[in-house]
Amino acid sequence: VSSATPSSSQTILLTGATPGGIGFEAAKRFLSVPGTTVILPARTLAKSTSTVAALEGLPGKAIAAECDLGSLASIAAFVATLKGTQLDTVCLNAGLAPSISQKTVSRTADGFEETVGVNHFGHFALMEYGVKGMLKKGGRVVITASGVHDPDSPGGKQGSLATLGELEGLETLGRSCEMINGGPYDPDKAYKDSKLCNVFFTRELQRRCPELSVNCFTPGLIVGTGLFRNQNKVFTKVFDVTATNLLKVGESVEWGGGALAYMALSPDLESSRGNYYGAKPGASKDGEAAFG
Repeated sequence: VSSATPSSSQTILLTGATPGGIGFEAAKRFLSVPGTTVILPARTLAKSTSTVAALEGLPGKAIAAECDLGSLASIAAFVATLKGTQLDTVCLNAGLAPSISQKTVSRTADGFEETVGVNHFGHFALMEYGVKGMLKKGGRVVITASGVHDPDSPGGKQGSLATLGELEGLETLGRSCEMINGGPYDPDKAYKDSKLCNVFFTRELQRRCPELSVNCFTPGLIVGTGLFRNQNKVFTKVFDVTATNLLKVGESVEWGGGALAYMALSPDLESSRGNYYGAKPGASKDGEAAFG
């Protein structure tokens, strides 16, 4: 049995499992074991139902649910439906990246800048509204971050750099700020900042919940997923082929899903607390041996 496949049945909550992404690939691994239940919230119930249908035929049970991470009311309503559920693992994987050519800020239903609002605040609210308390002792939380949170990383040093400053934007303007550090809207920086928030959230959640195992990871550069749906389609395709097939620094969606499943299930990480994990660029060519 692969260390990226459950050896026993679990109940897993997984956000961001749309077909074509790493969450969907992880869900297939989770559901390969009879008795495993995977709750798959999506922005709309129709979207989640479509995902569940695409997973039909696997031994485990997939459950559709609606949870718009850009709406605090939707998140609260979803959490209410989970009352009485005990979770083994929570994977906070959903995310979006705005087009780098976007000039004006997009906002969530509650007025937050959309990128940080969905990628960080939405998941933060999901945990704080009750999911955190549904995890069994020793349960795992896995947060999908990115290497671009680090200005010294190959991806992080390109374009705008991630920095939250002294949280001036939040302190002075609250949810109506365009950027957390108080600067003008920058779509490239917004995504990188959201991933930096993911890393900080990992460490703070672990500090506050020592009974849990909370870790984050980067699946590497994976261009061919819904995360890049807002980018220029021609540029994205060319970039994908160049990074993955020619330069060999990109990863496959399948490998990224395996990495997420490894973080969620591997016994290797049983005692890991508050850490960030990543692999060398192009690690997918080494297969699952690269996970550990």
